[in-house]
Amino acid sequence: MSGHSKWATIKRAKGKTDAARANVFTKIGRELAVAVKAGGPDPNNNAKLRDVISKAKAANMPNDNITRSIKKASGELGSINYDSITYEGYGVGGVAVIVETLTDNKNRTAGDVRHIFDKCGGSMGTTGCVSYLFETRGVLAVEKKPTDDDDEMMMLALDCGADDFNVEDGMYEILTTPADFSSVRESLESKGVVFVKSEIEKIPSNYITVDDAAMPKLQRMLDMFDENDDVQNVYHNADLPEEEEEE
Repeated sequence: MSGHSKWATIKRAKGKTDAARANVFTKIGRELAVAVKAGGPDPNNNAKLRDVISKAKAANMPNDNITRSIKKASGELGSINYDSITYEGYGVGGVAVIVETLTDNKNRTAGDVRHIFDKCGGSMGTTGCVSYLFETRGVLAVEKKPTDDDDEMMMLALDCGADDFNVEDGMYEILTTPADFSSVRESLESKGVVFVKSEIEKIPSNYITVDDAAMPKLQRMLDMFDENDDVQNVYHNADLPEEEEEE
């Protein structure tokens, strides 16, 4: 998993401004709404909802916000339908980009995504043009405490069904298959493990180095996607310097 910018991303997420954090909560609120609509408002009977609640807690979303989002989704506002649409394309320097969205207006979102690609020197491609360069994995990140034993944590993770484990920069990263993600997460939670990241994401199989001249355009594109309400997740295979991730 060398080169995966997970560690800097986690640090940046933990240091988000209030405005950025509110944006994250809005996006998670949509995921909660979709999960409730698909399987009902009771997390005991809705595995997908349990997954999103875990993600929300890892992002430090207050319990009141989570409860309110679930009630809202199961009430009168539950009539709002969000479509899950994934776009693929290229950033500057041939960087592969996947943009996952939840939208109540497909035309608006498609136009916005295309505009961001074009404005930042990239281009929107067809479905499947870059997805083969990524692997879908469950990612659980745990902050390492001074008293933690690396071998013990690794054995715990593997015993709970994880299929890979990394230690780096004061963090444990536990990887699962998408199918095993929920069971591994719940098993670790039952052992008292607390996550700073808990989600299924796409990890690139290799990375592209972007030259310094092109980096500002790429960073601007990623920021514009991040700020768009309809965009839930953005994945790319650029080997970003850590300082770029932490800004």
